[in-house]
Amino acid sequence: MPVAKGMLAFTALFAVLAAVSGAPARAQSPIPLDQARARFAEARRLCEKDGGHLWGVSLCGPIMFVDPASRTFVASGRDSQGIAREQDGVFVGVLPGDQNIANTAFTWAGVHWTQIIWPLPASAEDAGALMIHELFHRVQMQLGFEIGHSENQHLDTVEGRTLLQLEWRALAAALVAKDAGPRGRAIEDALAFRSARRRLVASAAAEERDLELNEGLAEYTGMTVAIPARAGRVAYALRVIERTRDVPTFVRSFAYASGPAYGLLLDACGAPWRDQTRHGEDLGALLASAARIQAPPDDAGSIASRADRYEGPRLRATEQARADAKQAQIADYRRRLVDGPTLRIALRQMKVQFDTRTLQPLGDVGTVYPTLRISDEWGVLAVTGGALLAPDWMSVTVAAPKDGAASGEGWTLELKPGWRIVAGGRPGSYVLAQ
Repeated sequence: MPVAKGMLAFTALFAVLAAVSGAPARAQSPIPLDQARARFAEARRLCEKDGGHLWGVSLCGPIMFVDPASRTFVASGRDSQGIAREQDGVFVGVLPGDQNIANTAFTWAGVHWTQIIWPLPASAEDAGALMIHELFHRVQMQLGFEIGHSENQHLDTVEGRTLLQLEWRALAAALVAKDAGPRGRAIEDALAFRSARRRLVASAAAEERDLELNEGLAEYTGMTVAIPARAGRVAYALRVIERTRDVPTFVRSFAYASGPAYGLLLDACGAPWRDQTRHGEDLGALLASAARIQAPPDDAGSIASRADRYEGPRLRATEQARADAKQAQIADYRRRLVDGPTLRIALRQMKVQFDTRTLQPLGDVGTVYPTLRISDEWGVLAVTGGALLAPDWMSVTVAAPKDGAASGEGWTLELKPGWRIVAGGRPGSYVLAQ
């Protein structure tokens, strides 16, 4: 995932909370240098083969593989501050503790890097797609994409999750359809489910669009550049849909499945569409136009009829059972992070890493991140037991420590000089102050 506006940085598919370390690199890297060199060469081969065709710019750029346990990295080129040392044609060093470890684009030591967590997937196709996905994030802002964050809390409701998975099933049917008639009907079904879902809350369309134009296009780019034949791309898109449906929450992961599917269907229509996404055009609207599909009816009766073609009633029952089972967990998060004594930390110039697959929305108060690492001007917060990020991402809340200590239930805080934990407005609560 890319660097966002200002100093805000996000992870891609997952994050690892690693120990802070400033020790010099060991002679023996935990990342095999021959394997790293081979991956660097493959990434260069793929992006040079693309030659800027897909987006009008080269995707090639400096790459850094990072071992999360030791924070050791192997880079494809030099940093401008001479921190890494050259070894066997690559550059080895240790990433300092104020930098997060994630699949992301970030600027460090005077270089705008693509950082990727080691090891990469064993499959050559999956590894290539991952590298190109992250290389695309490195140039995404250069292409004019606005990158921010979106809550998508409606995608954790029974209705939202059901309609999203119905859309995926319809997209999958469209991808494998042999004839124009069945393909068109499946696309119409997908767009109807999409429209009905986006009527659940006023912000749904904008929030979903933002993540699809961020992670969805990155995943589409990785697939398209790494896999040359359409049959292979279709198989990849279907695998991503299959994987994503088993992720615990869709609020920040759904676009990885939607992006490749919509991109492939748009490519099949033959109409130019990628430049329009740079101006914020929605993937669904672009597909409807390219496939010449009028806005399908999305009333309750029409949706129920369409859902029957994709085992909708069984899917809805499964989602209701999931929602019922999660109530105890949600109640516990509210007790610890909303109603009980807490520590609230204002966010200023944060860089954040988290697992996109595990988030738990809590309505207007924000979203719980079960695991989280934030570095800011006050230090580093490492969370393993849940933290509440405000909807505007201007503060993070954890369960109150005992006697103002710099650790508590499921979290630790490493403070820089000049910062301390002081009593807050509520009895037993604290805030971070300078």
